[in-house]
Amino acid sequence: MDKIRIIEVKESVFASNDRRAEELRQQLKAKGTFLLNVMSSPGSGKTTVLTGIINELKDEFKIAVMEADIDSDVDAKTVSRNTGVEAIQLHTGGMCHLDADMTRQGIEALDNRDNYDLIILENVGNLVCPAEFDTGAVRNMCILSVPEGDDKPLKYPLMFQVANFVLINKIDVLDYFDFDIDKCRENIAYRNPMADVFEVCGKDGRGIHEVSEYIRKLIYDWRK
Repeated sequence: MDKIRIIEVKESVFASNDRRAEELRQQLKAKGTFLLNVMSSPGSGKTTVLTGIINELKDEFKIAVMEADIDSDVDAKTVSRNTGVEAIQLHTGGMCHLDADMTRQGIEALDNRDNYDLIILENVGNLVCPAEFDTGAVRNMCILSVPEGDDKPLKYPLMFQVANFVLINKIDVLDYFDFDIDKCRENIAYRNPMADVFEVCGKDGRGIHEVSEYIRKLIYDWRK
């Protein structure tokens, strides 16, 4: 029987994407643009949380938002209407993530792509695929909502391993769900002891100022 060659396609794809992501990161660094990648499951409250953060930072930083979805432009319209910053919608054509090349295409479509202090990428709602691909972002933010359960860091390890900081959102409904904040923090730390954790409520604004100040410091530290 002839010897069959085995090609590690997945590894090759990731390695190629990692190179492109690093190239994009360096190009954005030269322009002074901080790219923040935001990941979570559908319905976690990403858009509402981001709206609050943007409204806290928009007077100090020039901000743009890229909303990624398989279809629709609902989130881009919502962000633009509620914050006044430029927002564009990225359609992934059925793919459940963004990679570095997709992110670059989105940035190149922005009206003033060379003049932003902060670009926020709201990745496709999914706790699996987006965590596998480096987008070229400076930092990864993950949002976990109370209704999802405090065990998600154990079930979706890579998402929490690649997250630089995690927001536990919808704390206003803690009384209605079997969700243990301390246990959740423990589970996050088990996967990623370096991740900072914030408790927030996008609906009423609790914790949003603290997260905004954290991001503000990240941007200034990164510029040094």
